[in-house]
Amino acid sequence: MPKKSKKIVKIIAGVIIFFTLPSLLFFGFMYFKYNEDLPTGVQGEAADQLAYKMLDALDYEAYKNTAYIEWTFKKRHHYKWDKSKNICEVFWKSYRVVLDLNNNDNTKVYIQGFINTGELAPDLIETAIKYFNNDSFWLVAPYKVFDKGVERRLVKTNNNEALLVTYTSGGSTPGDSYLWLLDNNYKPKAFKMWTAILPIDGLEASWEHWTTTETGAQLPEFHKLMFLGLEITDIKGYN
Repeated sequence: MPKKSKKIVKIIAGVIIFFTLPSLLFFGFMYFKYNEDLPTGVQGEAADQLAYKMLDALDYEAYKNTAYIEWTFKKRHHYKWDKSKNICEVFWKSYRVVLDLNNNDNTKVYIQGFINTGELAPDLIETAIKYFNNDSFWLVAPYKVFDKGVERRLVKTNNNEALLVTYTSGGSTPGDSYLWLLDNNYKPKAFKMWTAILPIDGLEASWEHWTTTETGAQLPEFHKLMFLGLEITDIKGYN
C-alpha cells in the first residue's frame, strides 16, 4: 500500500477511535452503574390490590370517563385522542394521520392538508402508530395495568411494595416490563424499565408534575430519565 494511502487509513482509524472510544467507555460506565436484572415478584391478589390502590390514587374512574385527551409530546408530536371511539389524530411536521385504533382500514393520511393514499401512506400510518404507542404510554401508562395481556407482580424493594407490570401482548414492543415505585399515597413517582429498545435494563424514569384535567383525570407533565427530560405539554381532558 502506498505511503499516502496508509496515512489516510491511519487518519480515518484515528478519527473513528477518537469518536467511538469515549462513547464505548461512557456506555460501559452507565451499564455497570445502572444495569439491573429484572426483579422477581408474586402474581395474585396482593399484586392486584396494589394495582387497585395505585388506580384509586389517580382517580381511575375520572380517567375512564374522560372522552377526549389532547397533548403534545416533546414539542414534536401533537395528539387529539377520542377515547370513546378509540380514534386519534396524530400531527407532526406537515403530516396528519387519523388513526382508527380499532380498524386500521379506516385510518386516513393527510399531507399538507390533503388526503394521501399513495405509496407514502402505509409508512406514515406505521410511524403514527409507533408515535402513539410510545407517546401515549408516557402519558397514561398507570391506567393500563389491567389491560388485556398484562401480568402484575408484587415486588418487595427496600421494605416497600412495588408493582411489576409486564405487557405480554399489544403495543409496539410486547414483552416489556415496568416496576412502578409508589409514594406513601400509592401515587406513582417513578418506574424502572426493562424494554427491548433500551440497551440498559432497569433504568429509572420519574413521573412528576401531575396535572388534573377538567374531568378529574391526573396526567404527568414531565419525566426525568437520567440526565434527559421528557416534557408533555398542552394536556387537556374533556367530554
